[in-house]
Amino acid sequence: MSGRLMPCSPGEIGALFLFEKLTAEQLGRLCSEGRVELFDPGPVFAEGDPATCFYVMIEGTVIMSRRVGGDDVEVSRTSQSGVYAGAVQAYLGDGKPRGYVNSLRVSEPTRFFVLPADSFSAVMHEWFPMAVHLLEGLFLGTQTTQRAVGQRERLLALGSLSAGLTHELNNPAAAAVRATSTLRDRVAHMRQKLGILASGPYQRESLKSLVDIQDRTAERVAKAQSLSPLEASDREDELADWLEDHGVQGGWQIAPAFVQGGLDVDWLEQVAAAVDTEMLPNAVRWLNYTVETELLMSEIEDSTTRISHLVDAAKQYSQLDRAPYQVADVHELLDSTLLMLSGKMGSRVKVVKEYDRSLPRIPAYPAELNQVWTNLIDNAVSAINSAGGDGTLTVRTALVHDRLLVEFRDTGPGVPAEIRGRIFDPFFTTKPVGEGTGLGLDISWRIVVNKHHGDLKVESVPGDTRFQVLLPLTATDPETGTDTESDPDPAVGSAPAQEPS
Repeated sequence: MSGRLMPCSPGEIGALFLFEKLTAEQLGRLCSEGRVELFDPGPVFAEGDPATCFYVMIEGTVIMSRRVGGDDVEVSRTSQSGVYAGAVQAYLGDGKPRGYVNSLRVSEPTRFFVLPADSFSAVMHEWFPMAVHLLEGLFLGTQTTQRAVGQRERLLALGSLSAGLTHELNNPAAAAVRATSTLRDRVAHMRQKLGILASGPYQRESLKSLVDIQDRTAERVAKAQSLSPLEASDREDELADWLEDHGVQGGWQIAPAFVQGGLDVDWLEQVAAAVDTEMLPNAVRWLNYTVETELLMSEIEDSTTRISHLVDAAKQYSQLDRAPYQVADVHELLDSTLLMLSGKMGSRVKVVKEYDRSLPRIPAYPAELNQVWTNLIDNAVSAINSAGGDGTLTVRTALVHDRLLVEFRDTGPGVPAEIRGRIFDPFFTTKPVGEGTGLGLDISWRIVVNKHHGDLKVESVPGDTRFQVLLPLTATDPETGTDTESDPDPAVGSAPAQEPS
């Protein structure tokens, strides 16, 4: 875009605060290499276009805006003479092509002094070499620092998640190893007891009945229901008394396994009726090994299933072997992140899930949303820990107008009003030195707002801080350029569910 050319007066541009210290010769050079243009109301330049010129307003009104998602958001409006915009970084010596970082328009006829980017770079290097070096160090050093700290933060997050996952995997793995060792011992005793039964003076029909009872016992153990501690204690006493009355030595040692396997006195009576009296003690111990074997195999199955779930959660969290952009269920993403961070949260942080399961699946970058959840959950847990370590983290999903809401609410001390407007700024952190990089919320904001065209905001009072992520239900696929809609799941219910964990 260009305006109507106007005469350039060295005296007029020299009155602007940006040029007030320049000599007459320098002002003359600016006028010879630059120009004065008059723009009618409308756009001057657009964000993302090649930054070809440096603009300094002489008179009029300018409006600066930034593109946030699919909208242009006004960030500044002023009538102050001398304000500048455009190719303000043309003098940086990194050799990268630059675009305008914002859009500029005018609301009334406005005059600008316009200097080509190459000329602006040349006069800066010639007239202010020391300032150029300092500004280059500031801009380029900040970018390098931000990249380095960002990588460090991702590595720290990965290390924390790896440590948590290792801790979570260790418990079921150790349980499986322990159960396998015990199972090997029980199977050896079962073989020994089988040899005793086979070599004893027992009728063939009695042995056949015993094998049938063993099969029914295994089925019953598989369907056993949990008892309260009091109920289990009462039943153990009953079984121990029955075993002692029927000549089975050490019945108090056998009774707990029978109770855990769902067996009772009626079942023992069936065993006694099926075998000879002299065979009963050996038969009971044989069946005890059967019960213990079934219980140990169930424990191994539970442990390995737990390991499988943890691996699936890690896979879901990292989104391995999945397309980066896809239609995703935010509840699956939230659950995998909560599971990955459960070791860090510990037992003192209570997690409550208030999910609206009727919400549709949405187009998104799941791995990057998981990074947002991680940052927000980590901040919530840190806030709770700073208030004593006991508190509640509530994760809520809901439909707000035409957007999906994911809210993280914690009972920490809150975010003071005087810093609330800065928490999304890069490198701003309230954590002690060495504990926070100040990039977590900045990265989250950019993922939600820039990449998903959503919104991220915070509401906070002491004891109730809420970070709210609002995501659109539809989006434009970056690969195809076509609109992608949410995917309703007809299998889910329509009422929100509260799921404490």
